[in-house]
Amino acid sequence: MNEAAGVKLLLSYEVLPQMSQEYYQFVMSQYLPTMQAMGLQLSEAWHTAYGDAPNRLIGFVAADLETVQSLLRNEQWRVLNEQLEQYVTDFHYKVIPYRGGFQI
Repeated sequence: MNEAAGVKLLLSYEVLPQMSQEYYQFVMSQYLPTMQAMGLQLSEAWHTAYGDAPNRLIGFVAADLETVQSLLRNEQWRVLNEQLEQYVTDFHYKVIPYRGGFQI
């Protein structure tokens, strides 16, 4: 992995239809600001309207792998995602080299 080019943290999940308003409020008021405070920047947010893919794919970028590894070890990351799971199902994440553009 070329750490100089940065890394991307990809989150995928299904938003529960009955929780969409609460989900949006949580993501905008808590999730995104917390991720930014921990050194990651939102790079993209995708919604899948049709097909078998998760209905949300969210990308965050970091300058280096250590920033993401630090986030993943942080208790605040665990708590934040436990809160997110009140609004979503099938939560998954992965860390990949940053290339820019759409990545899965």
